[in-house]
Amino acid sequence: MSLWIALVATAVGCYLLKFAGMAAPRRLLDDPALQRFATVVPVALLAALIAVQALQGEGRALDWDTARMGGLGAAVVALVLRAPFLAVIVVAAAATAGLRALGL
Repeated sequence: MSLWIALVATAVGCYLLKFAGMAAPRRLLDDPALQRFATVVPVALLAALIAVQALQGEGRALDWDTARMGGLGAAVVALVLRAPFLAVIVVAAAATAGLRALGL
């Protein structure tokens, strides 16, 4: 039963969050500080997600996975070369798969 409560609460919370964004007054959305915040936060969240996935470990220890780090490095190189986002993902996946196939 607690699973259903959590599911319904999450659904209601997501709906209310979406509704709050749509119901926000225009003057609040035009605030320069809020616009800067909305520009920077997704980048920070994506960087945090990448760091967590790249250095995933057990407990308090970090696990250095050579294949993941190689894929991350290949993605960085592709980004520096201004490759399209889809190409960056394909390059990272291919580099990771290649390193895993080599046993690294």
